[in-house]
Amino acid sequence: MTVFVHSSAVAQERKKTPALREQVYSQLARAQQLADEGDVSAGLDVLRNVESKLSSMNSYERAMLWNFYGYMYYGQDNIAKAIDYFAKVVEEDAIPEALEQNTLFSLAQLALGQGEFEKTIDYLQKWERVTAPEQHQKAWVLKAQALYQQGDYKAALAPITKAIDSVESKQQVPEENWLVLQRAIYFELGDTKRVAAVLEDMVSYYNKPEYWVQLAGVYGQLGQENKQLAMLETAFQQGFLTKGQDLLNLAQTYFFNDVPYKAGQVLEQALEQGAVERNLRNLKLLAQAWVAARETDKASAALLAAAALSDDGELDAQRATLLLNAERNKDAIAAAQAALEKGGLKQPGTMHLVIGMAELNLENFNAALQAFAVAKKFDDARKSASQWERYAQAEQEQQNRLQKLRADI
Repeated sequence: MTVFVHSSAVAQERKKTPALREQVYSQLARAQQLADEGDVSAGLDVLRNVESKLSSMNSYERAMLWNFYGYMYYGQDNIAKAIDYFAKVVEEDAIPEALEQNTLFSLAQLALGQGEFEKTIDYLQKWERVTAPEQHQKAWVLKAQALYQQGDYKAALAPITKAIDSVESKQQVPEENWLVLQRAIYFELGDTKRVAAVLEDMVSYYNKPEYWVQLAGVYGQLGQENKQLAMLETAFQQGFLTKGQDLLNLAQTYFFNDVPYKAGQVLEQALEQGAVERNLRNLKLLAQAWVAARETDKASAALLAAAALSDDGELDAQRATLLLNAERNKDAIAAAQAALEKGGLKQPGTMHLVIGMAELNLENFNAALQAFAVAKKFDDARKSASQWERYAQAEQEQQNRLQKLRADI
């Protein structure tokens, strides 16, 4: 907080500003010294003594008294009283221009900190009236913050953008909180493309993990999946993705961009490290990734782990089908039986069909035919079971003929 002293201020006074007499200034300086030494109470006593002679003081002397009061209370974190006294400073008619300018700007800053956004705008407007236009850029960010807090996002956009552009035009880096504010404004305005553009600058200037993740998310909202994946992948390679949700997002993005093997790798590692919870949803995603990547062993293990957390046999059923397709017939039979025992299947007949097909592959014809006979009892498998039953009967008859022929020979 700025406190004006008597040295050079008098020389910069406007013509109508009265003089600050030495006896008044010396008392004000003594009050400030006491406060600086830690005895604020004594300093305030001195100010009150000066205030008792208020009727004999001119406007400049009164303004300086209020200014010192404001400074004292600001130092005590009594912002409300500080604002009251600084407001009294600019109410005085004839005071130095610099004192008026700096006090108005300080009032705007303090009002913003107190959440008094209308007052902030009011003080800034008064400040602009007593300052040259080339100095107004000092208030752009402050004005944007106040307008944003008021919910006037369109009005807030212009000053913060001017502040950022003025810095970038000089090949300098804008302050981080300026970009944070601009991003928030675009978000509130629903301009997702502009949000992405600001985040691109934030990644470039500050390279923080959260900005990489946020930009990836915005690319996803824009339907730019390739950019989303590139951002997440690069962030992962830099060690920026450590949170479970971020790792899950990367795995899901890999999966939905047809890169299932990497999805499985990322998720499996995250599960092993404990970064991602080993729950049913995450294990199912892991299984889907490994199935899509045609990693049968890994997919089977993931489905088995997920099935242990499930209340029905659907995941065991998926595992049975997977193993059958991989020609691991005995394992397929065991998985299908587990699915039936657990129950809750949408298509239970399919599991009897899987058992029959696996038994047929093992040339266990009687067991296969028994399974197909059971499968025909279910609507979901009746047609296929009948076809496989005829095929199994034909295969069995062919094998019997061959065996008889060998025996005759």
